[in-house]
Amino acid sequence: MISVCIATYNGEKYITAQIKSILPQLSSTDEIIISDDCSFDKTIEICRKFNDPRIKIIKNIKNVGYTGNFENALKQAHGDIIFLSDQDDIWVGNKVSVFMKYLEHYDMVVSDATIINQDNQIINASFFEQRKVYKTIIGNIFKFGYLGCCMAFKRSILLKALPFPARRKLCTHDNWLFLTGICFFKTKVIDDKLVLYRRHDSNYSTGGSKNETSLWFKIYYRFYLLYQIAGRI
Repeated sequence: MISVCIATYNGEKYITAQIKSILPQLSSTDEIIISDDCSFDKTIEICRKFNDPRIKIIKNIKNVGYTGNFENALKQAHGDIIFLSDQDDIWVGNKVSVFMKYLEHYDMVVSDATIINQDNQIINASFFEQRKVYKTIIGNIFKFGYLGCCMAFKRSILLKALPFPARRKLCTHDNWLFLTGICFFKTKVIDDKLVLYRRHDSNYSTGGSKNETSLWFKIYYRFYLLYQIAGRI
């Protein structure tokens, strides 16, 4: 069983296209878990209009931020295989089939993405090239390089990763899940571009496109990650 976990917040503009790109790739026994972080637009109404029993909607009673929102979605997932999804991207048509082949041999798989804008125009053909990603543990503590929306993993990784570390600004959901995967499980990074990753004025995470933190924060952040990983050994 596959669980697709989507964290939503005021995503009415793009959520329809995202869900339409996901549903045809799932079987009748799979699920989409939508955790909504107190949206005040029509996000929930749009999701309900799909009238698909695979879509399960959870509404937070208070705003918890995007990392807490993903954690909430993940806690509700029942699948043996878990995909993360943003609310405003588009999945390439063979995303699930490609990931599932790799997951026969690995516990976590991370793909590249094509970056698009609000009008579906390509900004950059490769997120990996723009971000200059590292594939090692130390490299990703030095500079985290991967997108949660490009990750899929087995339930064993989720069980190891939960609960997420408390300091969310120091340890985002995608950073933590990738570090858990690469430190304790078999992880594969692939160059296939399987997500159209959308950047626009209303994004709630920077997706690695901005870095305005202080030197002190950068040092503290890295020690915090090392401390948290050591605590899961």
